[in-house]
Amino acid sequence: MAPASKADMKSAVDAAAWMFNVITSVGIIIVNKALMARYGFSFATTLTGMHFVATTLMTAVLRWLGYIQSSHLPWGDLLKFVIVANFSIVGMNVSLMWNTVGFYQIAKLCMVPVSCLFEIVFDKVRYSRDTKLSIAVVLTGVAVCTVTDVSVNAKGFIAAFIAVWSTSLQQYYVQSLQRKYSLSSFNLLAHTAPAQAATLLLLGPFLDYWLTNKRIDAFNYHLVSVFFILLSCTIAIGTNLSQFICIGRFTAVSFQVLGHMKTMLVLILGFIFFGKEGLNLQVVLGMIIAVLGMIWYGNASSKPGGKERRSHSLPITRQQKHGSDSSTDHDGNA
Repeated sequence: MAPASKADMKSAVDAAAWMFNVITSVGIIIVNKALMARYGFSFATTLTGMHFVATTLMTAVLRWLGYIQSSHLPWGDLLKFVIVANFSIVGMNVSLMWNTVGFYQIAKLCMVPVSCLFEIVFDKVRYSRDTKLSIAVVLTGVAVCTVTDVSVNAKGFIAAFIAVWSTSLQQYYVQSLQRKYSLSSFNLLAHTAPAQAATLLLLGPFLDYWLTNKRIDAFNYHLVSVFFILLSCTIAIGTNLSQFICIGRFTAVSFQVLGHMKTMLVLILGFIFFGKEGLNLQVVLGMIIAVLGMIWYGNASSKPGGKERRSHSLPITRQQKHGSDSSTDHDGNA
């Protein structure tokens, strides 16, 4: 296959993976919003455990069909990933409960610079000035259209702090483990989903009771609510898989920056399906700024030097340099 054809194929697969993630992420937000707001199923952590049960079943079927090959992930790395990922899930749920919507959105915006920090410290990544500025433009646009009331309390700040750092680290781990152990997205998900399903189903009901003062076994299940729960679990399979695919193909930072497109779509769909209350010039202006920033980021980060890892070449000693110069002089005199 010609180099141009390979590049075109990669671009097409990247675009398909990204659209898959956008569609499933926005879809699960809309479904969960209906499930929780309209039918009162407020057990977010337990629901996430159900999502991973569905994902585990999917990976088992794919393994049986031969689409997932045998692979190895050390127990230590698996344990670290599951702990961080579960802190991320619980932290985000608690942060949403204890903070205003405005501060919750600010916390989500902080994930981008934290993800950048992880890449700079652990992977020695260097960003160009245009890439940094484009990220700032995206964050500004999202802040303009989503951040309204901002008030901070101590326990809410702690929950947001844990959520930001654990979520950023979890997304860094997704790419790092795939690269370190040569795992595909399916392989990594097959290792992590069962462990997350077990831990979240075990701890979820107690945590949800602590947060909502409601017991999941006392919920009034009926046909429509069960249908929405099953629909949420089905969409979550695509959400979990597409997240691993996207972070593996791009980076955690790119996933965060471009991921704010989902925030824009959720706002737009919310205005379409739930009324235009809250739609004003500020929101529209923020959306325009964010989209322009995303376009700029895509262009800036793809240019040579826009985002690159520093070389790990050994420094040249004075003695080596002197020997090299002497050799050059000798060759020249010859």
